[in-house]
Amino acid sequence: MIARTDLRRVVPALLAVCILLGASAPASASSETLKRSLTNLAFGPMDFALSPVTGATGVYRNLQDIDDSAGVRIVYAVPGVVWNTAFNMGGSVLRVFSGLLELVPGIILLPFDADMSPLFAPPERAPALIDEETDSLSIKIGINYLD
Repeated sequence: MIARTDLRRVVPALLAVCILLGASAPASASSETLKRSLTNLAFGPMDFALSPVTGATGVYRNLQDIDDSAGVRIVYAVPGVVWNTAFNMGGSVLRVFSGLLELVPGIILLPFDADMSPLFAPPERAPALIDEETDSLSIKIGINYLD
């Protein structure tokens, strides 16, 4: 197992290698796998931290959409927020884990015109609190993994 202090040395070195490889890659190269991996690694912990917010907003949205009695809405609220929060926390952990698993293939596939399919697709398609597409990263923070 890698100690936390070792990760603090390894991660910047990996990012530097990724940047150097990206700068020397041919014009036809594709960096989507590496881009997805770095996005998942960078924003997965933020998803974890924002899980109570995404869980509560998901329950609020669902309460607006259902046609149940006031009693059911009141009883559903607390366990619904707890469930949604726990589920979003688990999704964010899977997002980071998939980012780790896609990092090496992303570096290997960088010089080629090839990409691999996402190992964990919800970050690609689920709604998020912040969703911006840039040239270098897909900024999706606060993903609601239940949608």
